[in-house]
Amino acid sequence: MQFDLGSTTLSELGKGTTASSTDLGTLIRQLIAAADPLEGKFNGAGKAAFDSFKLRADEVTDALNGALNAILGGQSGMDTAFGAGDQESESNAHQNMAGANFDAARFSGR
Repeated sequence: MQFDLGSTTLSELGKGTTASSTDLGTLIRQLIAAADPLEGKFNGAGKAAFDSFKLRADEVTDALNGALNAILGGQSGMDTAFGAGDQESESNAHQNMAGANFDAARFSGR
C-alpha cells in the first residue's frame, strides 16, 4: 500500500477542519436564533422539548466543537509524524547513497 501525500495536504486539511468548526458553531447559533419566534408557542411535551433544545444548544455546540478540535489535534499529530517520516526517509536515503559504490554498478564493460 502506498500513501501519496503532498507536503501540505494535512495542514490544508487542518485549515478546512478549523473553518468547519467555526461554520458549525455559527450554524447552530443561527438555528437557535431562527427558533426564537417559536418561543411560547408550544404547550406540554412540545414546550418541554423546545425548552430542552434551547437549554442544551450551547452544550451540543461545545460537544461538537470539542469533537472537531480532537480531530484537528489528530490531523496535526499526523502532519508532524508524516513530516518527520519524510525527513527521516530523506536522511536514510542520503546515508545509503553515501555508502553505495555507484561505479561498481556501471555496465559499460570497462
